[in-house]
Amino acid sequence: MSSTGYSPFPEHLEEALAHRWWAVALRGVCAILFGILALLAPGAVLLSLALLFGAWLVVDGVLGLVAAARSPGRRGLLMAEGVLTIAMGVLALAFPVGAVLGFVLVTAAWALATGGLMVAAAWRMRQRPGRGWLALGGVVSVVWGVLLALAPVMGAVVLTWWAAGYAIAFGALLLVAAFRLRGAKG
Repeated sequence: MSSTGYSPFPEHLEEALAHRWWAVALRGVCAILFGILALLAPGAVLLSLALLFGAWLVVDGVLGLVAAARSPGRRGLLMAEGVLTIAMGVLALAFPVGAVLGFVLVTAAWALATGGLMVAAAWRMRQRPGRGWLALGGVVSVVWGVLLALAPVMGAVVLTWWAAGYAIAFGALLLVAAFRLRGAKG
């Protein structure tokens, strides 16, 4: 706490975290549970995320329309944006598998485009240091893009597994930090 009153940045962050070690531990437990769920039921996690995304788009579109309707002057573009956002949300809610596959295919297109650009950039470098590594990075991106495009369902599952691995590792590290903080509390 500063001499002028409340500060959002405590002078002794470690002391504040030690008193709230349980919140850090709870974050870790939630991350681990999400990771385990994503490993055991990647399809359910993907569909749930697609449905949440669709619901968010509908709410965002409605709020966009409200904001546009209350705006003075020309608002046609804002109204169109709100309607398009609602339409995309309804599509994601009606076809969650399509939303997931669409995401994977857009990711595949991105990997193909950026990989191709990296290979082209490496080609133009001639004999400069790093040329081979840049080209190899581009080739890996292109291969990943091709694999995602050829097998988008498997690509979605693999992306979910990667997210699960991250969540479990992140959660475990938060638990270690929480119990270290708890030990430092006294």
